[in-house]
Amino acid sequence: MTAQLEDIRSILETIIGFDTTSSKSNMPMIDWIRDYLDGLGIESHLAFGADEMKANLYATITGRGTAAEEGGVVLSGHTDVVPVIGQSWATDPFVLTERDGKLFGRGTADMKGFIAIALAMAPALNEANLKTPVHFAFSFDEEVGCKGVPHLIKRLGEDLPKPALVLVGEPTGMRVVDGHKGIVAMRTKVTGLEAHSSRQHEAVNAVVYASRMMRKIEEIIDGLRTTEDTDKGFIPAWTTFNIGRIEGGSAVNIVPNHCQFDWEFRPLPGVMPEEILDPLDEYIRTELLPRMKTVSPLAGINTDITAQSPPMEASPDSPAVALACKLTGRNHTEKVAYATEAGLFQQADIPAVICGPGDIAQAHKPDEFIKISELQAGARYVQRLVEWSAADGNVRNLTL
Repeated sequence: MTAQLEDIRSILETIIGFDTTSSKSNMPMIDWIRDYLDGLGIESHLAFGADEMKANLYATITGRGTAAEEGGVVLSGHTDVVPVIGQSWATDPFVLTERDGKLFGRGTADMKGFIAIALAMAPALNEANLKTPVHFAFSFDEEVGCKGVPHLIKRLGEDLPKPALVLVGEPTGMRVVDGHKGIVAMRTKVTGLEAHSSRQHEAVNAVVYASRMMRKIEEIIDGLRTTEDTDKGFIPAWTTFNIGRIEGGSAVNIVPNHCQFDWEFRPLPGVMPEEILDPLDEYIRTELLPRMKTVSPLAGINTDITAQSPPMEASPDSPAVALACKLTGRNHTEKVAYATEAGLFQQADIPAVICGPGDIAQAHKPDEFIKISELQAGARYVQRLVEWSAADGNVRNLTL
């Protein structure tokens, strides 16, 4: 194992040890990273959310060259991970374990492996004669709807240096991804009126009305599938939806007075959320609510958006895509069905691309792992970034 890989593994072992499940604070991990960077003489800044329980970290490395603080390239990753509750792990998910050339632990692939690579390369960046800066952007709450990074993005160009482009290191197997679907997640609560199950005429069955709404959602999505442009390189090549959780009722002989369900849809670039939500709202308003309120004026249906992140589609002349292709040696791009923070950077007029080590197929599973060979490939990727920034570093020179 090379010294560089040993550093990556050591850092990964440390940060895997922080349980940064999205429901918990990420501050112990952020504090450790700040101390590590401070030991290298690299200043970092925090962008908190609604309170100081969680924070984004932003650091700028100008090296020993002529790099200014503005412009340059961001290496972006999220610090939070999904829960392990209910999953059967062969080993402790928060202890890095090696088997058969793989490193196991929650977040190894998604996406602390990339963060470990960036941090391990910080000394090389700091000592290089950079002509353009390299920034680290490590966010919180990506796994629950990309809720953390907007607190950082709104400060870029104000009190924090604004970058020229962003390399998001989500696991792609080091393939260059120039587009992804968005996500709109919702929670719907249906309020009915309970009664004995033999007296349906006096009741409003909340579960039944929830199921009618679900069927309408499926109908709208299916209709959209027949009209939208599906030739976009996505798999599947259309807007999808999912009902993830349903709760309602209390006994088989009681008409349920409540039902709640969590659902989402993942729109292609160019598909607006209103194309799904507006016809659904009209159906609720004109079909469901009048029938419900005939029996009970207090009956109702309320839907709240719990998470939302836009689709992302890079422009044909994106400097972010050009740089990722240059660093990986690839001459083609791909698209993915999952969402990332790249769409939010792109929405803020900061070109973005997704490219990082690991396999998304391992994410969110028990016994999540990243291959050591993938960490090595990621390290070569960042090493080439160091070399490009020192030799050229001019974003305007980047072309596909």
